[in-house]
Amino acid sequence: MAIKQNAALVTGASRGLGAVIARRLAAEGWPVAVNYRSDADGARRVVEDIRAAGGTADAVAADVTDEEAVAGLAATIASRLGPVGVLVANATGPQPETSVEDLTWQSHLDQLRFFVKSPTLLLQEVLPGMKAQGGGRVIQIGSDAFQRALPGTSAYTAAKGAQWGLTRAWARELGPYGITVNLVAPGWVPVERHDEVSAEDLRGYTADVPLRRLGRPEDIAGTVAFLASDSAEFITGERITVNGGHTMG
Repeated sequence: MAIKQNAALVTGASRGLGAVIARRLAAEGWPVAVNYRSDADGARRVVEDIRAAGGTADAVAADVTDEEAVAGLAATIASRLGPVGVLVANATGPQPETSVEDLTWQSHLDQLRFFVKSPTLLLQEVLPGMKAQGGGRVIQIGSDAFQRALPGTSAYTAAKGAQWGLTRAWARELGPYGITVNLVAPGWVPVERHDEVSAEDLRGYTADVPLRRLGRPEDIAGTVAFLASDSAEFITGERITVNGGHTMG
């Protein structure tokens, strides 16, 4: 495992999908900044796992939807692990089902805060360093929900569509600087927050997936690791859907 010169920042990495992505990038040789908002113990466990496996990591606290919290984040990471060369925008919040009748502007803002505001703040924070280094990787974690457009998910679906739009616009704008911008769109990947999902719902979902299984966090982490690698240096502005063919067009 070759240690990379630059660091990878994974937001929302104290548990769930973010934790698995952080461990995978560390296994690929990236020093990893394990970002968390409030779950310090979870972030500590992820860092300990990475170090026990021979990797390099440090926990970095910040609410990545807050301007003041994001300001100076890149400098903090650089002082501990090196300049940020890979940004994985993974942090998310609650995603309640809301009917059109009950939908409010605040419903939209709650989702846009994580999928438009936060990625924008993070990119602005790491962009000067990436430009100075002559390149970088920006990887957004989207969702196939934008393609599925399920009832009751208006605000979430709209925000995920906006996130995809940002990805494409940023890819065009930042390409001349050697910075790639891509989006990984998982299907349903059960993690801790899905503990209450019924077996019947699980069976119903997998019956519609051509590969006949649920997604695993490792499926998403592997795709992220590929996009962060040298093998993906000529891929930008793409949405890679990782859902076993569930939304095959």
